[in-house]
Amino acid sequence: MRTRKLGYTDLELTAIGLGTWAIGGPWQFGWGPQDDNEAIRTILAAIDHGINWLDTAPIYGLGHSEELVGKALKQTKDKPLIATKCGLTWSGASQRIACLKKESIRQECHASLKRLGVDVIDLYQMHWPEPDEDIEHGWEEMARLADEGKVRYIGVSNFSVEQIKRVQRIHPVASLQPPYSMLHRDVEDELLGYCSQNDIGVVAYSPMQRGLLTGSFSHERLANLPPDDHRKKSPDFQEPNFSATLELVKQLRRIAERNDRTLAQLAISWVLRRSEVTAAIVGARRPDQIAETAPAADWRLADEDAEEIERLLKKRQEKTNGK
Repeated sequence: MRTRKLGYTDLELTAIGLGTWAIGGPWQFGWGPQDDNEAIRTILAAIDHGINWLDTAPIYGLGHSEELVGKALKQTKDKPLIATKCGLTWSGASQRIACLKKESIRQECHASLKRLGVDVIDLYQMHWPEPDEDIEHGWEEMARLADEGKVRYIGVSNFSVEQIKRVQRIHPVASLQPPYSMLHRDVEDELLGYCSQNDIGVVAYSPMQRGLLTGSFSHERLANLPPDDHRKKSPDFQEPNFSATLELVKQLRRIAERNDRTLAQLAISWVLRRSEVTAAIVGARRPDQIAETAPAADWRLADEDAEEIERLLKKRQEKTNGK
């Protein structure tokens, strides 16, 4: 699997990394029930397919995702790079709490190291820029953790250009983790160009838009999602967006099939077509899912396919805007 250098760092990431949000199990923004053994098998399958980095966060399953990653690491001689995050804690009621206080950041780091069973975190990311007034304080503590060798590089997630500029004055930003898919393209307006100009790596999350672009969804499946699946509350899964996306997926299927690829691979390859994007974070809950998506890392989308997708996306936008 091809690799790309992450920004100014010496980290060489495979074009696809395994995202472990969904396998964390139930919590406020969970994806419904998850079998732990299958989750571990999925992590090991990702490594077997050549993926060399895993993305997780303490908030995923309230620590459970990191614990599962730690258990999987004990079962393999191949040690992937580990990216995790900080800035989101939780209460006894399982509600997430945004906190960037220095003491909290340090405690979170130590807890993550313990759950993961590693001595150092390769990429430590501020999960959300919240509370805004504490961004600099949290970043200063992350920089201290890097100086102490507890983390190798520090990055940000869900940041704007202005927020990146604020923390750059304190310590170099290794990477940005933004949402990016055919359905959510705001990152193209300014962020990708800024990151490229400033040698900041980009690891895009949700390239398949939480499963919507894989061809696996229907009105029936949406209705049968578990009550604790956070997607039921997302605007993407509500009308008119949902039906417009189902129609888009039907049209995208033709492009995928003539390339002898799957819809999931098409969605990932589309994100990776941008030279500014270092890698895409691809979630999976079963080994067969990552086996399907991993080959997208080495598929370079043809210009004519990208142009056709652009036309289809414009049509979808017109529908959802009521034109």
